[in-house]
Amino acid sequence: MQQALTAAMASRFAVMALANVTREYPNKLDHVMTDATDVKPPRALHPLFYGSFDWHSCVHGYWLLARLIRRFPELPESAAIARVIDAHFTAGNVAAELAYLSGPASRTFERPYGLAWLVMLAAELSRHTSAAGRWWFEVLSPLTAVCAARLTDYFLAAHYPVRAGTHGNSAFALALGLEYADACGHDATALRQKARTWFGHDADCPAWEPDGEDFLSPALTEALCMSRVLPPDDLSAWLGGFLPRLAAREPENLFQPATVADRSDPKFVHLDGLNLSRAWCWRNLAAGMKSDDPRRAVAMDAAASHLAMSLPHIGDDYAGSHWLASFALLALDA
Repeated sequence: MQQALTAAMASRFAVMALANVTREYPNKLDHVMTDATDVKPPRALHPLFYGSFDWHSCVHGYWLLARLIRRFPELPESAAIARVIDAHFTAGNVAAELAYLSGPASRTFERPYGLAWLVMLAAELSRHTSAAGRWWFEVLSPLTAVCAARLTDYFLAAHYPVRAGTHGNSAFALALGLEYADACGHDATALRQKARTWFGHDADCPAWEPDGEDFLSPALTEALCMSRVLPPDDLSAWLGGFLPRLAAREPENLFQPATVADRSDPKFVHLDGLNLSRAWCWRNLAAGMKSDDPRRAVAMDAAASHLAMSLPHIGDDYAGSHWLASFALLALDA
């Protein structure tokens, strides 16, 4: 049986994120200094997204909080979530984030991963019906517009996709960008065409993964992206060419959860993220398959085994706890 997100899990995730989004240190900045005036602490540079070790983790920490408060409005942590978002989602803080992006050294800032998570946050806020949720969406909208435009411009300008299992992965950012466009009613024709151009002719994927620091599956993230582009019958045919032996559980390494040697190591713990993001991909792919498709049960089993490997460990150490809950939520709420 597919494991579902429960209120108890939601509370656990909320507690983690609340502790992290306002925790300024330790902090790993994506920051280019052009002179001594650029030497500033994280909160001075990013008054909205200064916590959770790095900018993108803070962004998706807020995504997690926004999603949980919508899904479980009666959570014990709901009032605290609203207070934290209210305190940080202000016109002044958004203006400061925009000013940072406008700097001459910020052209590639958080591109594409952080930009994709920012629009994913906006997509989540667009689904809120409460007055508070709508206000948060509106306050964030100037930053959303700039990040969405930068992300689209990047996709359209990039001749080749990045197939790494880390932050540069093009399919992951494109999938999140498509979710934002669909949620907010924007034309995604160009993004869908880019996905077809990049991935539409891929076949017989060798799936040489994981690398030792992956938190995304290059193969499965590409398949997930195409699931947001192709109609069901076309997707089934494309997947049959891309992973032709999926029903036989091959390539075998896609079905074997990654082993994490040291969860206090910020690079090794990426592999917990790989297990969780693979579960997210497997569940989404299974949801699009017909009930009599033999690949469906295989995909669901793979999702369950990957979740079982890493879900119990997302709070083991700050190296993972500042970000892994977001990937657990993606998987559980798929």
